[in-house]
Amino acid sequence: MSTAAINFVRDRFTWLGYITLGYYSYMQASLGPLIVFVRDELNLDYTQGGLHLSAFALGMITAGIFADRFARRFGRRLTFWGGGTGLALGGILLTLGQTPIVTIAGALVMGVIGSFTLVMVQATLSDHHGARRAFALTEANVLASMTAALAPIAVGFGESSGIGWRLALYIGTVCWLLMFFTSYRIPLPASPQSTPHYEGGKGEVSSRQKLPFAFWAYWLVVFLSVSVEWCMIFWAADFLEKVAGLSKDAAASTVSLFFIAAVIGRAVGSRLTRTADSGRLLLIAGGIVLIGFPLFWLSRTPILNVAGLFICGLGIANLFPLTLSAASNVAAEQANTASARIALAAGTAILITPQLLGTIADSYGIQSAYAITAPIIIAVLVVTYFANRLARRA
Repeated sequence: MSTAAINFVRDRFTWLGYITLGYYSYMQASLGPLIVFVRDELNLDYTQGGLHLSAFALGMITAGIFADRFARRFGRRLTFWGGGTGLALGGILLTLGQTPIVTIAGALVMGVIGSFTLVMVQATLSDHHGARRAFALTEANVLASMTAALAPIAVGFGESSGIGWRLALYIGTVCWLLMFFTSYRIPLPASPQSTPHYEGGKGEVSSRQKLPFAFWAYWLVVFLSVSVEWCMIFWAADFLEKVAGLSKDAAASTVSLFFIAAVIGRAVGSRLTRTADSGRLLLIAGGIVLIGFPLFWLSRTPILNVAGLFICGLGIANLFPLTLSAASNVAAEQANTASARIALAAGTAILITPQLLGTIADSYGIQSAYAITAPIIIAVLVVTYFANRLARRA
């Protein structure tokens, strides 16, 4: 085991970062399974339902452009805690909506303000643990997968118990309030930058350096891998209902297997990062997805569809955290900016690809629409290979 692994310490802030990312992941993951019920309630088609995710993604893009600037101007603490509060408020707005305009607006607020917290968690954990950031980021995403797995269960339980899908977002809001009142005073790490440039009198610094080319190669990997991930998360429940023949409640709950697989995959990946190269692990993860997706997509037996979904979850689990770690390593002195641009890549992917899949599904059916996912998975492997070569040269 490496010296970095032996010296890895989880202090109070580390656990705060982990739990906050878990909260964000839970709220984000709720959108996929609950949209099935929002569509029925408001009589929406695939395209209209997909606009909720597009709104959230547009918010992530906005955060990816402005979160690092906001943190420089107002400080990391306000960005961190204000973002989490905005995520909760957007969720409440979504639950109150009786028209698609209001529910889409709620998703937009969740994406814009809530994603400021995502940017800060990634940046602060990266700065706090330095050379050991790969351990912190993969471990944080293990917990994020665990909380994401609870989201479809909460949605399904709310519906089956008669409380309704809104229960899932109420639970997230209550958890955030508890976190805020118990952990607000925990200090956040400062932002070390290579070229100091103080702004706003808040003690934050910025850097005018350009991000290296290797970073942008990994940025593209993030875009592709998040595209695959969210095609699975957002439309898997519809696919399992329409193609595999599960009931609506069962399909929504079954999506939790994807997140359970992600927990297992990330737990294993977290251990492997201590001894194996992240770039090699990325290629292995992509290969696992390439095996699982045809099983999910082309099978005519529900148990095989579900098995394929589970295998996809095992591989997809490590694509984002490992790529985030690799991208952070090649831009180690620009954590705020790098984290914000990674959020931009993720938001762009969520905005474009699942919406495209939903639009195709309106015309050709959900199974035919999933055909767009296969070439994206292959592209993940190809671009990862070249990104790894660029990183080694850098």
